[in-house]
Amino acid sequence: MLTTILAAGGTAAAENQFGLQAALKEGGLISQSVFTILVIMSIVSFYILFSKLFEQQKIINQAKRVRQGFWSSPNLREGAAKLEKNSAYKQLVDDGLQAQDQHAKLTDPVEAHDWLHGSLARSEAAINSKLGGGLAFLATVGATAPFIGLFGTVVGIYRALIKIGASGDPSIDKVAGPVGEALIMTALGLVVAVPAVLAYNWLQRRNKSIAEDLSAFSNDVLGFLASNGAVKPTIAGAPVSKAPVKPAAATTTAGQTGGVQTRP
Repeated sequence: MLTTILAAGGTAAAENQFGLQAALKEGGLISQSVFTILVIMSIVSFYILFSKLFEQQKIINQAKRVRQGFWSSPNLREGAAKLEKNSAYKQLVDDGLQAQDQHAKLTDPVEAHDWLHGSLARSEAAINSKLGGGLAFLATVGATAPFIGLFGTVVGIYRALIKIGASGDPSIDKVAGPVGEALIMTALGLVVAVPAVLAYNWLQRRNKSIAEDLSAFSNDVLGFLASNGAVKPTIAGAPVSKAPVKPAAATTTAGQTGGVQTRP
């Protein structure tokens, strides 16, 4: 029985002579280096994808909490106290309040609106820059991974041609290994590049939506500060006061008032 198992294992190993491991062994140091680079690119790309999704979802949840209860506070300081410590929206409010305090200390006359607008825009740009961190790597992987795989392909075909020239026998068993290695490198380059491009476009679209929400909130904070609290956005779900409906006047006809006939 042991002899049968060993024979089966030997047959399986012989059948797997054109697998990935055999192709990397056939390709030598160059193919192994290309394979390692592509694997590292893929791992880092998926790490950036999931970490950015977590970071974006956190800010999206913060935006929901801001819409629910922030503007019901009497002032910005009390509203900011309701937000999370590391909230992007809290950072905008804190920077706006700090800019308001700094404007009172300026010796050179500067319009308060311009000073507050510049400070809030700078804070907003810092948040957007942090959200965009790592996306350049995804773009680089999407642009270069196919060419890195193509490099392995070129090397594999070159080795196949060398074998044909050295042996003088263009049979399939002489070129199958190098050509198979070349095709594997091409496929790996595409497998790494396509997810990176899709992740880059998806994360960019989500970042654009978040940036629009931050810009709208920054504009609301600016209006609140510039008007000393007189201007604030309408709170969603707040009850709308309606004017009391006056009862309709009694219908009169010729010769009648309130249903009582009058004499001439």
